[in-house]
Amino acid sequence: MPDLTKQFLKRVDDARDDLIALTQDLIRIPTVNPPGNDYLAICEYLDRRLKSRGFETELVRAKDTPGDSDKYPRWNIVARRTGAHGGDCVHFNSHIDVVEVGHGWTHDPFGAALVDGRIYGRGSCDMKGGLATSIIAAEAFLDTWPDFSGAVEISGTADEETGGFGGVAYLCEQGFFSPEKVQHVIIPEPFKDRVCLGHRGVYWAEIETHGRIAHGSMPFLGDCAVRHMGAVLAEMESSLFPALARKRTDMPVIPEGARQSTMNINSLHGGQAEPEPGFTGLPSPCVPDRAKMIVDRRFLLEENIEDVEAEIVAVLEKVKSEREGFRYDMREIHRVIPSMTARDAPVVTTVSAAIQSVMGKEPQYVVSPGTYDQKHIDRIGRMKNCIAYGPGILDLAHQPDEYIEVGDMLDSAKVMGLALAEILTGETPLKT
Repeated sequence: MPDLTKQFLKRVDDARDDLIALTQDLIRIPTVNPPGNDYLAICEYLDRRLKSRGFETELVRAKDTPGDSDKYPRWNIVARRTGAHGGDCVHFNSHIDVVEVGHGWTHDPFGAALVDGRIYGRGSCDMKGGLATSIIAAEAFLDTWPDFSGAVEISGTADEETGGFGGVAYLCEQGFFSPEKVQHVIIPEPFKDRVCLGHRGVYWAEIETHGRIAHGSMPFLGDCAVRHMGAVLAEMESSLFPALARKRTDMPVIPEGARQSTMNINSLHGGQAEPEPGFTGLPSPCVPDRAKMIVDRRFLLEENIEDVEAEIVAVLEKVKSEREGFRYDMREIHRVIPSMTARDAPVVTTVSAAIQSVMGKEPQYVVSPGTYDQKHIDRIGRMKNCIAYGPGILDLAHQPDEYIEVGDMLDSAKVMGLALAEILTGETPLKT
């Protein structure tokens, strides 16, 4: 092992206490989204930290994006450290928002308690532990190889949990992730010893069936929109869901059940609105004249988005042809095209070699069943050399008593730093 590589690995091990403290500080800033609390506070914290290590920083507000307001502004930070010579830029992108706390915690969700080598807290695994790890990795790399080429970038971005439109999508639109500026992207989502190449696609739609209101004692004088929606559900069960189960992919999606097309009935409501809390009266006797359903369709690289939409329309049209008085509207809410980085892409091969060097095993190559910010880097930023890799166990994301293991973070920091050395120096620490 080269002397500089040994020095780097020791620097990471010596930074253990700093890594713990940094992770705890980030968890203790409760950046819950929605609504988007404390984005500026965490960006200012990161600004101070990264400026102290020689990074040039920029705080960027994604004005007029979904959720942005003066009360809850969508702040992001992008930090860059440029090397002594020209070369590629490696960018570590982490989201700063966390989901709601939920119930069932035995630790303070924002206390960041260190217990038996684990740091507990909302966002510890998804993904403030990954953000802290990328900072420690970059700092140890810069201290070991100060005469590097190219640039190292670290970003903390908003709203990944709600689509990323006030974060990475906005930054991509502003050119921060253009292939002329950034050549390699690592998103430290919790995949432990696996390399995530991409994700399935998404198609969300709202379906509304229409009826005619009437007195509930004389339903024959009305037309029940809920019954019409029931016919839609029945047709989906008999034809669409079985057809989706037959669609299989070569994408290495995890878990195994997600290697087929899937659709979830995300919500369903018909008739009168739910009463306000505290109301104890009875509903009025009315035939519902409307019913709404939101469907969440996840699709594969082998599928076409137009066909995905057409399959749902075909169900509705079949019901319409068979059911008297059936009327509907369908409105697209959200779409994401599948993304998958090639297995022989430079960032994939480099990070994979680093995992093998640090952990002594070949990484598993996987694809996420849901989406993350790679979708924007790929489709808007036109940057194809992107993966998700970072410390932590994916299954802990959004769970009560979420935690990150310190040992995982130290291993990942070594992987990230050795990948930087492989790309940005003339040395080959992964090939000796």
